Amino acid sequence: MKAPLKLGIVGAGSVAVRGILPHASLADFRESVVSQAVCDPVEGRAEAAAQKFNVPQHFLGLEDMLQRGDIDAVTICSPISLHYQQGKMAIEAGKHVHFNKTMTTTVDEANELIELAQKHKVHLVASPGEMLRPHNQHIKKLIWEGQLGTLCWAACGAAFGRYHDEEGVRQGNDPLSNIDPSWYYRKPGGGPLYDMTVYALHGLTGVLGPVKRITAMSGIRIKERFFKGKPVACDADDNSAMLLDFGDGLFAFAYGTAHGAVTTHFTGSYFGSEGSIVGFTHNGKPLEYPGWEIASAEENQIKGNQRLLPHIKGEHINMDEQHVVEDVMQLVDLIRDGKPTVATAEHARHVVDIIESAYKAAASGMVQELKTSFNWSERELSATHN
Repeated sequence: MKAPLKLGIVGAGSVAVRGILPHASLADFRESVVSQAVCDPVEGRAEAAAQKFNVPQHFLGLEDMLQRGDIDAVTICSPISLHYQQGKMAIEAGKHVHFNKTMTTTVDEANELIELAQKHKVHLVASPGEMLRPHNQHIKKLIWEGQLGTLCWAACGAAFGRYHDEEGVRQGNDPLSNIDPSWYYRKPGGGPLYDMTVYALHGLTGVLGPVKRITAMSGIRIKERFFKGKPVACDADDNSAMLLDFGDGLFAFAYGTAHGAVTTHFTGSYFGSEGSIVGFTHNGKPLEYPGWEIASAEENQIKGNQRLLPHIKGEHINMDEQHVVEDVMQLVDLIRDGKPTVATAEHARHVVDIIESAYKAAASGMVQELKTSFNWSERELSATHN
């Protein structure tokens, strides 16, 4: 039997303590992956996480974990602004890498990491793997088959709201419950595009293919937030509106806002000459993707949809952050069994290109040509546009 993959967790913040560490501690996952080490620069946090989740090794810094940790791969759970440098360190140390969203903040950074991974012969998997979700696969199939007639336009996006401010892991006083959310509101890497809209853009481009051009407007609407009564200055844009050009007259509206949404969760809406898909409905009726009855029975439809992911079974169904853990398991299967995944670094790079180009378009007032693509065949693209 193959030995379990030894995983290092980079950052014991919200996504790690609510998601990756609890899931990885269950017996069924330990057959293929074990949490071997955790690091975090906040004094006492990595140690507390290691004690709570029975992780053998804990470190203050990534460099120390890469040198002394007994690990095969890492999952990077740190603030987005740190992903490039930490990913580079791990790749150069010969470790496979899972990037939590978003992989990097620039295309140049993503290019360098992809090239380094090829050089060092390690695998990269990048969240969010939105095309692993059955509803997105079904939407893509319906559009290919012409069920909407000629597809005319689409929309997707997400709003910040107060989600991060109100997470339970930020309300206490011990190292695992006093996690500061301030980085979400600061450059580089902060703002709803990198943190929230990234999900919607992965789904949208997974269905429609690569974006060719983009224009946008963007700015800061809420300039100050509060964490435990203390003000947090916000310098990352929190209100962005984008127009995406897929070619041949097919456009999409995408947004990342401080508050308020016009689409359903992270799911896109698609409008054609013969019908529409709006959230989880097709022409006003439930979108009957595989497992939809199970998913729609859940009080929270996002969580209900997540329970359909390939590795989410048994106790994992009612735990947090199933989608993140699924992407980690995609890396595990890729390393151990050579099983390919749609959660590729190339797709993640294209979404980074969209976000980076949107900010450039907003700053310059000029349409931006995208520089990247990903594996999405011309045959599928033609079928979608016609």
